Amino acid sequence: MRRAAAAGAPAVVFGPGRTGRPSPALREAAEEAGTAVLLRTAWCTWAHLVSVLRAGLASAGVPPDPATAAVAPGDLNGLADAVAALVGGAVTIEDTRSRVLAHSSVHEDVDEVRRLTILGRRVPEWRVAAMREEGFLQALWNARDVLHRPARGEAPERLVAPVRAGDELLGSIWVAAAGRPLAPNAARTLGVVARAAAPHLVRHRTRAGHDHLVEDAARSLLEGRGAAGTSAERAGLPADGPCAVLAVHAGPGRDGDGSARLHGLLTLHCAAHGHRAVAVPTGGAVLVVLGALEGDGERAAARTARLGNALARQVSAAFGGTARIGLGEVVEGPARLPESRRSAEEALRALLESPGTRTVAGVGEVAEAVALARIADALTGLPLPPRTPVARLAALDAENGGISAVRTLRAYLDHFGDVPAASRALGVHPNTLRYRVRRLVQASGIDLEDPDARLLAQIELRLLGRGGT
Repeated sequence: MRRAAAAGAPAVVFGPGRTGRPSPALREAAEEAGTAVLLRTAWCTWAHLVSVLRAGLASAGVPPDPATAAVAPGDLNGLADAVAALVGGAVTIEDTRSRVLAHSSVHEDVDEVRRLTILGRRVPEWRVAAMREEGFLQALWNARDVLHRPARGEAPERLVAPVRAGDELLGSIWVAAAGRPLAPNAARTLGVVARAAAPHLVRHRTRAGHDHLVEDAARSLLEGRGAAGTSAERAGLPADGPCAVLAVHAGPGRDGDGSARLHGLLTLHCAAHGHRAVAVPTGGAVLVVLGALEGDGERAAARTARLGNALARQVSAAFGGTARIGLGEVVEGPARLPESRRSAEEALRALLESPGTRTVAGVGEVAEAVALARIADALTGLPLPPRTPVARLAALDAENGGISAVRTLRAYLDHFGDVPAASRALGVHPNTLRYRVRRLVQASGIDLEDPDARLLAQIELRLLGRGGT
């Protein structure tokens, strides 16, 4: 206590190893020094403690640390830019698994390792392995001050400092020279900032946990689990009033980091358009739950459609593909969000399976495709007689492994028997198509003049298509 007081510490935290109340000697030393005594229980982590202390200090009007006074709590990108300005280098803030939490927006010359680190959102595995083998990572995690890595070949000079909350390691701050030497006092400045950065990393971690809870609450609403009012409150959405769901597909080729980018982009742009929204990844799409829509049903639906079109343009531009968005029906209250979700997913499915250029639609705008999909869903798995014409053609194709009779029949029926159009779709001469149609009629026994036969064939062909034939 006396050493802490001499060092200017306003308080000392004792860990869960101490039981009971402070001893009289400890209380006397604290009173003499004017230093507060805090006892941390086993169930209170350092991260939670620092967050609570910071909140308490802020509510008491205590100004933030001057080194990061201009940075909002938890704004790691702002912190990285502030550090870069102070030390004159390129900055990355990383967690204990060498994943990039934030980086400065410096546009000067950066080395290849930094470029790969930022693009991959983590330090390359080969780089981590090399630092682990040479013992640098262990030295970093055991360090209490700034470490220096001199320039090596094309790799510029680097400074790195661990960020701690008490004995708990939160991450590290890296500074690399970017086309010019670092500031003369860069190491000292980085040390000060690293000590002030702990609350920011704690807030970032806490916010990530909070985001997970919000997403889970929104998922409960979409799945109809639990009390809708409670889940809506936890998700930060109104407990009543019109709401809707958008089903967003960004297009092919998204990796895990792309999913995270899509989630962030949707959340950001929904807020920019004045919507209270929560994005929930599910399968190959992201469901966006919209709350606090305007009271009038038509106006709410129109506003939802405008948002869907704006998001489609923004997502397509960001990912370089064609985004498609299914608009869920506007429903009254969070309890009916599962209905809106179903309609949004059905509309998205119709958009993805249709060859047209439409990118945004509700169920009413793609009603035929949705109806056919529902019929196909209802019929999937329904046992049919084994010797229908389409079943015979499918068996013939399986035996021959050559020209697909099923594909030929599908093209012929899809084009209403228009031989020139069907032959163009298949890329063959009209006479070739006529010959193939005669052969498949002989092999299957189908009567193409019978409307019931054509209807059954179309249904079976669609069911075969769902199975990948």
